[in-house]
Formats: sequence, structure tokens, C-alpha cells
Amino acid sequence: MSKPTIIVVGNGMVGYKFCEKLVARSANYNIIVFGEEPRRAYDRVHLSEYFAGKSAEDLSLSSVSWYADNHITLHLDDPIQEINRSSKTVHSLKGLSLKYDYLILATGSSAFVPDIPGIEKEGIFVYRTIEDLDLIKAYAANAKNGAVMGGGLLGLEAAKALIDLGISETHVIEFAPRLMPRQIDSAGSAMLQSKLKQLGLNIHLNKSTAYIAGEHKIDALKFNDDTSLTIDMLVISAGIRPRDELAKLAGLHTGSRGGILVNEKMQTSDESIFAIGECALYENMIYGLVAPGYEMADVVVSQLIGTEKSFHGFDMSTKLKLIGVDVASFGDAFVTEPDCRTIIFEDTHKGVYKRINISNDGKYLLGGILIGEAEAYNMLLQTVNNKIVLPPNPEDLILGSRGESVSEGAGVLSLPDDALICSCEAVTKATICDAVNDGCSTVDSIKKCTKAGTGCGGCVPLVKDLIAGTMKANGQYIKNVICEHFDYSRQELYDLIKINKLKSYDLTLDHFGKGDGCEVCKPAVASILSSLWNDVIVKQDTIQDSNDRFLANIQKGGTYSVVPRVPGGEITADKLIVLGQVAKKYGLYTKITGGQRIDLFGAHLNDLPLIWEELIDAGFESGHAYGKALRTVKSCVGSTWCRFGLHDSVSFAIEIEERYKGIRAPHKIKGGVSGCIRECAEAQSKDFGVIATEKGWNLYVCGNGGSKPQHAQLLASDIDKDMLVKYLDRFLMFYIKTADPLTRTATWLNKMEGGLSYLKNVVINDSLGIGTSLEEEMQSLINSYHCEWKEVINSPELRKRFAHFINAPEEKDPTVQFEPMREQLKAKW
Repeated sequence: MSKPTIIVVGNGMVGYKFCEKLVARSANYNIIVFGEEPRRAYDRVHLSEYFAGKSAEDLSLSSVSWYADNHITLHLDDPIQEINRSSKTVHSLKGLSLKYDYLILATGSSAFVPDIPGIEKEGIFVYRTIEDLDLIKAYAANAKNGAVMGGGLLGLEAAKALIDLGISETHVIEFAPRLMPRQIDSAGSAMLQSKLKQLGLNIHLNKSTAYIAGEHKIDALKFNDDTSLTIDMLVISAGIRPRDELAKLAGLHTGSRGGILVNEKMQTSDESIFAIGECALYENMIYGLVAPGYEMADVVVSQLIGTEKSFHGFDMSTKLKLIGVDVASFGDAFVTEPDCRTIIFEDTHKGVYKRINISNDGKYLLGGILIGEAEAYNMLLQTVNNKIVLPPNPEDLILGSRGESVSEGAGVLSLPDDALICSCEAVTKATICDAVNDGCSTVDSIKKCTKAGTGCGGCVPLVKDLIAGTMKANGQYIKNVICEHFDYSRQELYDLIKINKLKSYDLTLDHFGKGDGCEVCKPAVASILSSLWNDVIVKQDTIQDSNDRFLANIQKGGTYSVVPRVPGGEITADKLIVLGQVAKKYGLYTKITGGQRIDLFGAHLNDLPLIWEELIDAGFESGHAYGKALRTVKSCVGSTWCRFGLHDSVSFAIEIEERYKGIRAPHKIKGGVSGCIRECAEAQSKDFGVIATEKGWNLYVCGNGGSKPQHAQLLASDIDKDMLVKYLDRFLMFYIKTADPLTRTATWLNKMEGGLSYLKNVVINDSLGIGTSLEEEMQSLINSYHCEWKEVINSPELRKRFAHFINAPEEKDPTVQFEPMREQLKAKW
């Protein structure tokens, strides 16, 4: 008896997933696939990575032999032209006529191209396929500025693509009054817009295009408000249109605004024809994400093998990184009071916006929005989807526990077994935990075993927590490796680099790694090298932070800021005068920082060595504001001037800052010294804080401000200066040696087994017997101090790096412009 024939029309991600799911569950069908494109199914979710170096083969979802190995007949570059429902036959462009028993329409969607006069001109593209990207890439080679029409998810992805292609001036044109209007609210959109502007993207809102100017090729956009924008190329990303034309020709029912009508079984108006993915219209909704399409595919497979499963809509929560900025929305993001209570956290300095909506009784999380920082997204989504009762202080969900000890993995382990962890592949918590219990101990092995994390990848942090939590519950050793290129934790790699006296990333990779490395391990190893050898950061073959390349902070509009060290916040009148003279000479904006220093903004790249030279001649040094290093030790005036001061806090702050200046760590370090309990130096909000007492000094550790403020905790009380410095040496060196990459001291302590009690035993009681060693290692770093600015100005080779044009080192960036603001100048952007 011959097998029934299934013909799949469309070989995109959803069509491929249908085939993958069907062959995994049944061998009772003859499967034939027709694809319109000339290549196998590929990953459109990560399409922009094509511009970052990935090849079409890298993006492919299967090997060349996969279809044949699974007895699937594949016809590429041969779209179906006609469906004859009465004879159950399809006819292809190349003349094939085949009969089917079941037909799966997975035709996807096409880019919506608005009917604007001039849309046919040369230099206008859509952003959907690899072929589209090849055309964009070729044209961009001769373009200086470009625009993307559409400020939604795909539009911002396309804008990133133009930036990656080297388009110096990239614009986003959006008809709506805000970016991503379907995903985030006005305040979140404003924060996103601010972040994107800082990265050099030009945003134009409330813009309706009247026509596209240019003789044969585009040279400008003309808007209905009588303004215009000169551009060399345009990418259209104004939404999608379901590909339902084949269904219409066959007489299948479609929606008035497009889409093939389907029921909960994904059946069309013809019971033997199913529609899945972006071409399917379920209850007046087109689902434009890959995860719902995969779920639809699974529903159809269930019908075909005789099991019950229905489609009843899908959670459209999403998290992604747009041009380096985290953006997420989940649950009911737009519900407002009085239908809920809303908690909002906003930090305009760091570009962070968080909003959560909770039920009026305070019991349940309804939804929310995260901009700039979205680490909590996965657990927040699980809290919504599983109706988990909220803690007494629901603001902790976005602000953190603020001082309470956190048990890593406990949150995710408390989820119900049927909690959906990977929505793309419909993988539950129980499935992942069972796989860990069966021996899968890495993310890669979980991917192979369960498929979790193989779609958009957004669930991977949650998968990692489940692996760690399950292994820990089983009493198994958990190895916290840096990344796939190094099978070591940061602490292990630190010791290996030290023992083998390795001085570069390349040598470290050759000795202990594999592959070419990545954006995770390169800065982590750079941090270790800096913390061990304290060499000039610009001499290393890789860096911990992009600011390190310039020994200055990259600011808006292509400018840089310069922050000289002012130990303890004490500065002479002569030095203040020099700062004023330098600021005037180089046209710099000046501002006093929260760390009691003066920040000089608006420097051109090739002016940096000149500015440093003048500052060093006046007795200043680099303030390391650009590095993961000691920033400042803030002080109050103490007993020198204050009638309440118990001890000389300024002198002690200067002594401490001079001791630890230039020392690199996993993250930035801040300190403070207060002359009495009134705490004017805010020492308890620092990584280390010192407060004077009647009997000596109290030492506090592991505090921080920022988006998740946490008070420092008392490590030792009523000790003298020498003992305090000894403990501080041990504490800082222990942190440098054992913390994970990019981990502040507060988070390091929160994750430490035994918490503060364990830290006290190590630092004060020397329970590990390493106290002397820690002190000696710290002294070695102190002895190796150098001012990085001075190293550059004394080296002709290093100075050459600080030029905008290599062949014209004295010429400044012509795109940097300034405008007046309160008797100073600020960069235009």
C-alpha cells in the first residue's frame, strides 16, 4: 500500500519545522517540498548576522543531505503556481504537476511596500531574503547615507544592517509618533530613541512620505510636511503582507486584509489543506513571529498522526537586542490604571526603563516593558504565564532584592513542571530537567536533546539556570565556564594565565582555548591580563571595553570625555585653573561628577593626547573613568573642617585612592570615606566604604548604587588604618581573582556560597590560608602602576592611534558639530 502524499508549499523556517516535526513522529507519509528561493531553509530570525560575517550556509537550518536522509523530495527555485482542489493537484513554475492527499501552505509573508510615487527607482530595497541582503550589500558599497522606512522590529534590524555595512549616516523614518508602537509604550519608546541616537542613529517620527525624488535613482525623500531628507539608498521595512495569493486563486477563504483563514486545527476552508506561519489568519490575527509558526506546525503534525492538539492563539511576548540595546515586552504591556497598578523605574543617565503592571489586588503580574536592561525578562514572563503570586514588594522584580542573599537557580526551579521555557520549540521545564537528570549538563547538549534554545535563543539564560539548579539539587558539581571557547571558569583561567605567565589573548587561546574566540571570552581574558600584569591597556591584543581603545569615554556625536584623577575630591586652585584653561582651549563642556571629579566633554579624538599632555604637565593623571578599574574614593571634609568629624577622612581617602589607582578588576570599583556616622561621602553605597568611629574605622563592602541599589555590609568594625588597608587588600584581591566577568562586588557577594560570613572568614580569619598571598599580589599590582595617558604621550607609535584620518592625523572629524547650551558647547547628534 502506497503512503499518502503531503506537499508542503514553502520552504521557510515554518515549512522546514513542519517537516522536521513530522519525520520525527511518523514515517507514514511521502513528503514533497516546493521552495520559491534557490536555497535550503535558513534562519531568518538572525538574518542581520549575514552582514556580521555569517554565510548563507551558516544560516542554513539543515545540512545538504538532510532532506534526502529523511526521504523528503525537495524542489528549490520552483514555486507552486496553481492548486486544483477538485483533482488535488499542484502545478509548479517549472511544469511539474503532482497529486497530494494533504497540502500544507507555508508561503509566509512578503514585505509590505507602500504605494509611494517613485518607489520603483534604483537604490530602493526590501529586507526579507538573503538575495535582498546581497543587493543591499552591493549597493551600500557606494552609498554614504541611507534610510529605513519603518521603525518597528524589522526596521530597526535593517538600520543595524546599514550601520554594519559602514553607512556613516543612517536614518529611520516612522509614520507613527514613536518607535515600535506595537511592543512598547511612549516612555519606553522615548528611552529607546535616546539610546539609539547615542549610537549614531537618526530618528524621524510622525513622517509621511509624499514621494521619492531622483531622476533614475533615489536621491531624497520628500515628506508631506514639506521637509526632505537627502539619501543615497532606502530600505523598506514597513510591515509584512501574508502571501495568500495562491490560496485566493484556489478559492480558499481569506481575510479582508489578507491571510488564509484557518480554524484551531490549522485547516483552511478545504479540510485537506492546512495553512501555517505568517500566511495563516487565526481569529483575525496574523502571527509575525517564528514561535507561533512552529506551534502551528506542531498542531498540523498532531492532526496527521491522529493525536489531539489545537491552536488557541500565542503569547507574543518578545525580547531582542536592537543595535546593542535590550528591548522586551511581555504579557499585557499596555494595560493602564485603573485596570491595574503600574510600577515604573526610569534611569535616563543609563538609558534604562522598566515598567510592570500588576493586578489591583497586588497578587499577580500582568505584563511589562524593559528597555536598556532586560536580564529579568525570562522570569518575569514565567511569572505572568504561570500566574505566580507576587512577593510582598513586587518592585523587587525590576529593582532586585537589594541586599538579600540570592540563591542562584531557585527562582526557575520553583516554576511548575509544565512551564513553557522555550516557546519556539514548545519545551517545558520538566523536559529540560529530565534531560539534565539523564546526563545533559551543557546548553549545547540540551539543545541537541530537547531543541530548547535553537530558535530565537531568548530562553538560553533560563535554560542555563535550570541546568545549574537541577545539577545543584542533585549534588553535582557545576562548572561555570566562560564560554564555548574556554572550558574553564574565570577563576581557573586566571590561575592558568598566571602560572604560565601568558601576556596576550592569542597566547591564552592557543594554550587553553579552541576556535577563534568571541565577544564573551575576549573581554574576559583582557580583564584577567590587566588584573594580573597591569600592562598598558592599549598595548594588549584585545580589550575589556571599547572605551579602553581610546583611554576615554565615548560620548554622543563622535566625541570623547576626559576625566583626570582628583584623589579624594581634593584639588588646588592652580589645578582648577588649569582645567578651566584646557576646557577653554579645546572647547570642552565641564561638569562636576558624582565622584567629586571634573569631567571634560566634547574632545575630538586627535585632541586627546594634547589634552592629556597639558593635564599631566599640571600634575594630573588618568582617572580611569573609561576602564573596569578603581574610579574614585569619595570623601567628606572630615575632622579637617567639619565640627562633627571624628577623623581626617580626606587624607585617608587620598591614601586609599593613590594605593589602588589603575588596578583593573572584573568590573568598576568605587569607594568612599566618611568622617562620621552622618555619612556625607555615601560610603555605604560603594564597593568599599570606610566610616570613622570613636575607636577607629568601620569597613563596609559590596554596596552599589545604579539601577539595583544595595547597601554595603559591615565587614570589620573599630579597626585602625593599617588593619583596614590590610583587609581591603585582601578583599579587593579576592574579588579580582574569583568574580565572574562583568560582575560588581554586590552581585559577587549575593552569589557567594555562605555570603558575608564566608567572606569574613576568608578576609579576616584567613580561613583559606591565602591572606599573605593576597596581600603580596595586591602589592605587586600597586608597584606596577603607570599612568596610561603618560604612556601614550611618550610613545610616538601609540600616539598615532589617536587620529581620525590615518593619512591626515591633524584633521578632525568633520561630522562632529557643536551647539551652545548654557554658556558652554554640547555635541549635536
